[in-house]
Amino acid sequence: MAINKAKVAIGFIVAGALTVVFGLVFLLVGPVVMKDQVIKNTVIDPQNQMSYTMWKDVPVPFFMSVYFFSVLNPREVLLGEKPMVEQRGPFVYRKRIQKDNITFHANGTVSYREYRRYFFEPSMSAGNESETVTIPNMLVLGAAVMMENLPFPVRLMISATFKTFKEGPFLTKTVGELMWGYDSGLVDFLNKYLPGMLPSTGKFGLFAEFNNSNTGLFTVHTGQDDIRKVHKVDSWNGLTKLSNWNTPQCNMINGTAGQMWPPFMTRETTLPFYSPDACRSLELVYQRDGEMKGIPLFRYVALKTMFANGTDYAPNEGFCPCRQSGLLNVSSCRHNSPVFISQPHFFNADPVLLDFVQGLKPTEEEHGLFIDIHPLTGVPLNVSIRLQLNLYMKRVSAITETGKIAEVVMPMIWFEESGYIDGPILDTFHTNLVVLPAVMDYMQYGFIALGLATILIACLVHHRVKRSRSNVTLTSTGEDNAAVSDEERVKGAHDHETKKYLKN
Repeated sequence: MAINKAKVAIGFIVAGALTVVFGLVFLLVGPVVMKDQVIKNTVIDPQNQMSYTMWKDVPVPFFMSVYFFSVLNPREVLLGEKPMVEQRGPFVYRKRIQKDNITFHANGTVSYREYRRYFFEPSMSAGNESETVTIPNMLVLGAAVMMENLPFPVRLMISATFKTFKEGPFLTKTVGELMWGYDSGLVDFLNKYLPGMLPSTGKFGLFAEFNNSNTGLFTVHTGQDDIRKVHKVDSWNGLTKLSNWNTPQCNMINGTAGQMWPPFMTRETTLPFYSPDACRSLELVYQRDGEMKGIPLFRYVALKTMFANGTDYAPNEGFCPCRQSGLLNVSSCRHNSPVFISQPHFFNADPVLLDFVQGLKPTEEEHGLFIDIHPLTGVPLNVSIRLQLNLYMKRVSAITETGKIAEVVMPMIWFEESGYIDGPILDTFHTNLVVLPAVMDYMQYGFIALGLATILIACLVHHRVKRSRSNVTLTSTGEDNAAVSDEERVKGAHDHETKKYLKN
């Protein structure tokens, strides 16, 4: 049975057209399907096993690296000379984060308390917690600034109290004691007779109130009603705005809780988040594109205006009283102690701050903070939040412990909280959000290319078949004409002979 090549070619043309249509449909439907999958997996919902587990018990290893500025010349500082500091560290702690008291509400929000615990990691540290460092004594030098406007006799009595409890202007303690607390007769005295003056009722340490504690009661949007709101803070400790600062804008609680952000980010998207430790909302901005083990990312960094003073950046006037740009006055939420937050080594701060302290060398690579975000999902891939704790100190008359200290914003410690996705979680992330979308892209364009190629080849075959048939037809017609001519010649000759015979 002979194959009708023309019909076969037409069949392939139809099949190719259908393949192109399928590819175009895939091209239109694919992104919609992908978007639906992203939404489904980023909503805060116990049904979303992987994403919910990541949100509830952050499985990514987080670390806090602490660096102390050990004062090399405490005696000279008391005589009014410039402080000389030496950076010591890092002293690294593994940070365990876990959400508890999780309660879902009918209005599309969920409340929780996030607990944090720190565990020392000797293998990752430059020393152990038994090493000693010398830093300013916040109980003395901080209190002196707080009391400078009290009557002279009261200041004399405060100075006498310091001497009674043998509290000097500088402390030489172990890292462990400075971090998590040490016994102090003065602390016990203040907690007994002036309750509420200090942040903790037990031992006094720089991070004593952070360990085994929670960051407050957060209520955030689940994204169930609007995915653009997912992770955004609805309230903190029942508050929708703060009261620490001087303007409504500065008192706003903006953005998320600082762990995840809404999906479908663009380069114009910013990263706002509320930080209970900084007592305010912060915001990072897009810096550049990047890649982490094949996964595309956007890097976000802090603007120079983040801790700028009100003179250099008017919207920050509400955070004042201010000093030089690059310092955030957090005294209003730190029991009025003269404490300032900055970026490490006064990075992005007024250069004059570096002139008052010897031993600081700010660089963006070592001291700039950043968050690398997967823009499609809003999930951080790599985080490094770096902040520095500073004490404003000066000579206060009648409090002899302050000696002749020159007015200075003194760096005490800086710390980096960092973490990045790795291991099985990264593999799953890479498969679901990089490999599968790439396969979908290749398939949709592959179908279109295959369909077009099939149509082209089938058209060529069909054209050749038609040409072949045309040639056969022409050849047959020529042979028939030739046969008729021969017959006419034979007949003509026969008639000529017949006429010749009749004539004779």
